[in-house]
Amino acid sequence: MTIRLPDSGGALRTYEPRTEPLAVTPGTPFTSRTVFSAAHVVADPYADVSPDSPAAVDWDATLAFRRHLWSHGLGVAEAMDTAQRGMGLDWAGAAELIRRSAAEAKSVGGLIACGVGTDQLAAGTLAEVRTAYEEQLAVVEESGAQAILMASRALAGAASGPEDYLEVYGHLLRQAAEPVILHWLGPMFDPALEGYWGSSDLDAATDTFLEVISAHPDKVDGIKVSLLDAQREIDIRRRLPQGVRCYTGDDFNYPELIAGDDQGFSHALLGIFDPLGPLAADAVRVLDTGDVKGFRGLLDPTVELSRHLFQTPTRFYKTGVVFLAWLAGHQSHFTMVGGLQSARSLPHFAKAYELADGLGLFPDPKLAEERMKTLLSVYGVNQ
Repeated sequence: MTIRLPDSGGALRTYEPRTEPLAVTPGTPFTSRTVFSAAHVVADPYADVSPDSPAAVDWDATLAFRRHLWSHGLGVAEAMDTAQRGMGLDWAGAAELIRRSAAEAKSVGGLIACGVGTDQLAAGTLAEVRTAYEEQLAVVEESGAQAILMASRALAGAASGPEDYLEVYGHLLRQAAEPVILHWLGPMFDPALEGYWGSSDLDAATDTFLEVISAHPDKVDGIKVSLLDAQREIDIRRRLPQGVRCYTGDDFNYPELIAGDDQGFSHALLGIFDPLGPLAADAVRVLDTGDVKGFRGLLDPTVELSRHLFQTPTRFYKTGVVFLAWLAGHQSHFTMVGGLQSARSLPHFAKAYELADGLGLFPDPKLAEERMKTLLSVYGVNQ
């Protein structure tokens, strides 16, 4: 078994895929960390839609992938950035996804938390932003899922300073029925979120973020930090009120942040745990035994793949995630809502395939090889 892959310079090289996948088995939830995988949606490949149309979702395949994650003990973070919120999936589609996934979670006993945003609103006043948040919060709470208050493009546009963030988030936290997760998504994931929390100075923004939490510690289960800055996450983690958890969203530095230090650790809510699900679950179960070295030994080698998928423009990491799901056999096609399968280059796909294959992520390496060769042939690469 060999396959010719293009490199970044356009030359073809021969790669020999592995013949056996990594040995992983489904298992029970974890004891030392709470771990969510932000999950992608599977498009309906037969729908006659354009990139500007409402998303056409293959619900059976989408829910089957969530059952896959739950079977390995992972929680599902639903309707988040990984599910292409604001990049192909509109609020109507997200609301349907939340309802369906929450019902599925109840049927299998799976852990689920769902994103609450304002994406039904392109722009508006602070009052309109609050109303949009409230509408989405009601949908999530009615579904029985935990709420994740996501960063809002509309709020970033309407807010004139930190006091507006304090007012809007304070209002939402006071009315939340159960403790929520607050999500700080950096501009590398969404350029429209530049200056979130009222300042482009990250130290000032951090102070406002922490002020929101300290004013309502009983309504904040935890925070998800997606800034790709390990030291800043550690600094924030150490300043959290007692009982408020930090869920790392750092897809560059997650092994060290989850492992932690003598002053604490991060739980996890990660997009990279979509393709890494079974391997990541095995690693966390090793960590449950207290074996930090064994945990790092399993998870550290995955960082190169994660950094590749999340390279700039970072917001297009979803394309690599769905690509790997197709190669792994979790869906029958490589089509994405919004047409985002075109957002990465052939050399990017080739490198992603090679790194994922090297980690043993494909349950059927032969199937992955055949599908990779199919993609290569579409681009004119003959084997």
